[in-house]
Amino acid sequence: MASQTNEQAFEAAIEKHLCGISSEEWKKLGETAGLYNVGFGSAKPTGSGYQIGNPSRFNKQYALDEQFFWQFLQTTQAEELARLQKHSPSDWQRKIQERFDRLIKKHGILHMLKKGLSVDDAHFHLMYPAPLASSSARVKQQFAANLFSCTRQVRYSSANPLQEIDMVLFLNGIPLITLELKNAWTGQTARYHGQKQYREDRDITQPLLTFGRCLVHMAVDTDEVYMTTKLAGKSTFFLPFNKGHAEGQGNPPNPHGHKTAYLWEEVFAPESLVNIIQHFVRLDGSSKNPLDKRTLYFPRYHQLDVVRKLINHAATHGAGQTYLIQHSAGSGKSNSITWAAYQLIEVYAAGSTQPLFDSVIVVTDRRLLDKQLRDNIKEFSEVKNIIAHAHKSSELKAALEGGKKIIITTIQKFPFIIDGIADLSDKRFAVIIDEAHSSQSGSAHDNMNRAMGSVAERSRSQDEDSEDAQEKILQAMRSRKMRGNASYLAFTATPKNTTLEKFGQKQSDGSFQPFHLYSMKQAIEEGFILDVLANYTTYKSYYEIQKSIADNPHFDTKKAQKKLRAYVERSQHTINTKAEIMLEHFIPQVVTAKKLKGKAKGMVVTQNIETAIRYYQAITRLLVEQGNPFKALIAFSGSKTVDGIEYTEADVNGFAEADTKDKFDTDEYRLLVVANKYLTGFDQPKLCAMYVDKKLASVLCVQTLSRLNRSSPKWGKKTEDLFVLDFFNAAEDIKTAFDPFYTSTSLSEATNINVLNDLKDELDAVSVYEWDEVENFVTRYFNNEDAQTLSTVIDVAAERFNRELELDNNAKVDFKIKAKQFVKIYGQMASIMPYERVMWEKLFWFLKFLIPKLKVADPDAELLDELLNSVDLSTYGLQRVKLNHAIALDAVASALDPPNPNPRGAHDTGGDTDTLDDIIRTFNERWFQGWSATPEEQRVRLCSMAESIKSHPDFHDKYQNEHDPHNQHLAFEKLFKEVMLQRRKDDLAFYKLFAGDAAFKTSLMQSMQRMVGV
Repeated sequence: MASQTNEQAFEAAIEKHLCGISSEEWKKLGETAGLYNVGFGSAKPTGSGYQIGNPSRFNKQYALDEQFFWQFLQTTQAEELARLQKHSPSDWQRKIQERFDRLIKKHGILHMLKKGLSVDDAHFHLMYPAPLASSSARVKQQFAANLFSCTRQVRYSSANPLQEIDMVLFLNGIPLITLELKNAWTGQTARYHGQKQYREDRDITQPLLTFGRCLVHMAVDTDEVYMTTKLAGKSTFFLPFNKGHAEGQGNPPNPHGHKTAYLWEEVFAPESLVNIIQHFVRLDGSSKNPLDKRTLYFPRYHQLDVVRKLINHAATHGAGQTYLIQHSAGSGKSNSITWAAYQLIEVYAAGSTQPLFDSVIVVTDRRLLDKQLRDNIKEFSEVKNIIAHAHKSSELKAALEGGKKIIITTIQKFPFIIDGIADLSDKRFAVIIDEAHSSQSGSAHDNMNRAMGSVAERSRSQDEDSEDAQEKILQAMRSRKMRGNASYLAFTATPKNTTLEKFGQKQSDGSFQPFHLYSMKQAIEEGFILDVLANYTTYKSYYEIQKSIADNPHFDTKKAQKKLRAYVERSQHTINTKAEIMLEHFIPQVVTAKKLKGKAKGMVVTQNIETAIRYYQAITRLLVEQGNPFKALIAFSGSKTVDGIEYTEADVNGFAEADTKDKFDTDEYRLLVVANKYLTGFDQPKLCAMYVDKKLASVLCVQTLSRLNRSSPKWGKKTEDLFVLDFFNAAEDIKTAFDPFYTSTSLSEATNINVLNDLKDELDAVSVYEWDEVENFVTRYFNNEDAQTLSTVIDVAAERFNRELELDNNAKVDFKIKAKQFVKIYGQMASIMPYERVMWEKLFWFLKFLIPKLKVADPDAELLDELLNSVDLSTYGLQRVKLNHAIALDAVASALDPPNPNPRGAHDTGGDTDTLDDIIRTFNERWFQGWSATPEEQRVRLCSMAESIKSHPDFHDKYQNEHDPHNQHLAFEKLFKEVMLQRRKDDLAFYKLFAGDAAFKTSLMQSMQRMVGV
C-alpha cells in the first residue's frame, strides 16, 4: 500500500506524536463503538503528555472543551467546587461558564491562565505553573495534574455549523492554539493557502477566534510555520515561526521527519507551552483599554530559541561565561533582552536550590527597553519590587546591596569610582549589554568589570592601608578582568572584531563565533525588516575650481585634494543644489504620493554639524518658497558656530532638545536633518526615504541605513516604499560595508597581544619617560593623591617630549600614535587576557594621562588654509550614476580579522607636493568629467548661455524686476527652457543631457541663475 501524503495523514502524524496514538489508529483498535461515549480522554496519554480530544464536547458558545474543563476542576479543586455547589446546587456550572466568559472577554486568556477564576466565594486555578528547581513536591504534583489535549476537526461556529478548524490544542479544556494544516505534497501551503483560509474563510466573530481567546493561531505545512495573535479578516498579519535555513528563511532538512516537526516535538511539549505562557507571552497596553485595542505578543522562534539556550547554558556551566548574540537590527532584540533578563533571575545551577545570579544588570540606552522590562515584571512576577534604576554610583551600589533582581543603567552612567564600594565578589551577576559594540569599549567597560570584582582590600581598617602599590595594581588589574562571578551577554546586530573576541565563543581552530545568530538575511527574507538596499540611487558630484591668485605655491598633493573636496562639498552653493534635488524627489515621490498612508518621513544625513545646519537652512528656505507644505527639523548635540552665529538644536527647532524625537513623529514635520545624532538606536517606522551626504563605512553604514528597515504593517510599509539617494558613497562601498553582517560574522583568530611588547619597547626607546616616573605616578594615582601631585610627574615627561628631546615633528607623531595604540589595545584586551603583566598595566595608566599633554603640530595646516583662499568654485554639477539600483549582498559567512598586530606609527614618505596650478588641474580632471567638452569649452558655453538668457525679451520685466521669489523662479525656468530649445540644434548631445537628467538640469539652471547675477 502506498504512503499517505495528504492533509489527513499530516494531521494524524502530529496527533500521534502528541497523544501517542492517532484517532485513526484508535478506531482500528476496535474501540469505535464506545469511543465518543467515554471520550478519547479516558485513555492516559502515552505520547508527549496530550490526550485525544472529542470534537463533540467542544462548547461553541464559551469556546471550552467541557470534558477536560470539568475534569480538571473536579480532580484538582473539588473543595472549591463543593463550596460553590453548596450555594448554587442547580446552576453552578452555568455560573462558572458565564463568569469565565465575561472575564476572558475583558482580560484575555493570558490573564485567566495566570490569575485564575473567582466565582462568588470560590477561586479556581485554571493552570498550574511549571516547577522551578527549588519548588516543592506539591508544586510538581500540581503541574502534573494539568490536562493537555489535542482535538481535530473542531466545529467552532454557531453561524456555520459545518465549518471546522483542523486542530486545536487545549490546556485544561481552555483553547491555547488553533492550527490550519496544509500539505505541500497536495499543492497546499501554509504561506498562501493556510493564511488565506484564516483571512477569508474563518468567522472571526465566533468566540474561539476572537482576539485574546487563544494565544496564537498558526498556519502549518510540512515545510513552514506562520503565526498571528490577532485574526482581523483580510488585514490579518502573519509572521514566520521558522528556524531559518542557510542563514535565510525557511527550515533546515530534518533527517527524522518533516521540516516543521520542531513545532510539535519541541514547542508544543507541555513544559514548553507552560513556560511560554509564564515567561514569554505578553499582553501590552493598559487594562483600562478594551481588549481588542491591546497587543498580544507571542515569541518568534529565534527569540524563544536564544533565551532558552542562554538559560540552559547558564544552568549547566554556571556564572563567568560570555555570550555574543548577533541578531539583526529591527528583529526584536528588545523583547529578547527583556525575556532573558527576567528568566535569568530564575536560573538554578544543576543540583542547587539557590538562584545562580543574585542580580541581572541591563546596560542600555533605550527608553523603550526600560518600559518593557517594567511591564514584563508586572506581568510575570508575583513579587513586584525587584527592578531598580541606577543613574549614579550610589544608586547602583544600593540596588546591588538591596537585592534588587533587575537593575537598569546606561553605559554613560555605569562607570563609577571603585573606592568606597562594598565587597560584591560574593554575589553573582548577569550583565546584559545592549548593542555591545557601542557599550563595551574603553574605560567605561573597565569600570564595569571593577565593580564586579573584589574590592574588600579597600574597606580594610586604617592600619592596613599601608599595603604596597604593587598589590593595589594587581588588585585593580584582576578586577578589570571579566570576573568569574559575572556572565556577560552582548546583543548586537553588527559585531566588530574586538566584540567577537571579547564575547564570542572560541572554537577549536582559534576563531570566535556568535553564541546565537539571527541574520540580516533571514530577517529581510522573513519580512521582519525591509531591504534598505533595494532602491539605491547614487549621484556623483562634478566640480571645477579656478585659481584666484597670481602666485603658484606648492602644497602636499594628497592633503590638498582632500581639503579641496571638503571645501567644495560644504559650500552653500553645493548644498543648495543638493537640497533642491532632495526636495524634488521627496515632495512628489513621498509626500504627494502619500507613501505610508500619507505619513512617510525622510532623513538627511550630513557630514558634520556645520553642513547639517547649512542643509537645514537650505531646505527650510526652499520649503518657504513652496508655501511650507511641511516642516523640517534638525538634530545635533551641543552648540556650533557657523558664519559667526552660534546654534543649538533647541534654538533652531524652537523647542527643547528632548522633544525632537516626539515632535518628529507628528504630521507637522516630515524631514529630519542630522550629522551623527539619531544614526543608531533611533526607531521611527514611518521613515522611508534617506538622503545621504556623508562618508559611510562598516558598522556606521549598516546602522545608519538600517534606520529605514523597520517594517510597519500599520502603515502598509513595503520594501518598494524605501528609497536612498546617496551623494557621497558608491554602491560598491555600501555593499562592502553590509556584506560582513548579512549572514554570520566571525573572527578568524585571536588578537596577537605581543604587539604590546613591541609597542612598549619602541616607546621606551624614545626616552620620553623614565620607568621610575611611571612607578611614581601609578603609586600616587592608586593612593588617591591630589591631582596636582599627579601633574608634576606627567608634566616632566610632557616637557621632555615637547621641547627637551628636540624631537622632529615626524618623531613626535610616531610616538603619540604608538602611545594611543598601546592604550587602545591594552584597554580592549585586559579583560580577556589569560595572564597578567604588571608593567603593561602601569604603562597603560601613565600613558592615558600623558597623551593629552603631547603636542604635535601639522606643518601644512596654515598652508592648507591658504589654499582655500587661493581658489574659487566656478562650476558645480551632479550626475546620477545609479537609479533605484538594488545592491545584492553575498550570502556567505564573513570572517573578520583581528586588529593589525603590527605597531603603527608615522612614516616620513617625503610627502609629494605639486604647484597650485597642477593641483587644480588634477582636481578638475578627477571631479569634472561629466561633460564631453573641455573645462574651457564648458566655460565658454556657459557664458554664451548666460548672455542668451540676459538678451531674452522677458528677462528684465518678468524675471529681473520680479520681487516674489516663487514667481521669479518660475519665470527663470520658463525663459531658460526657451533658450535651451533655441540652442538644441547647435549641440544636440548637450540638449539631450539637459532634457534627460533632472539633476543635470537643476544644477545647470542654478549655475545660470548665479551667472546672470541675480
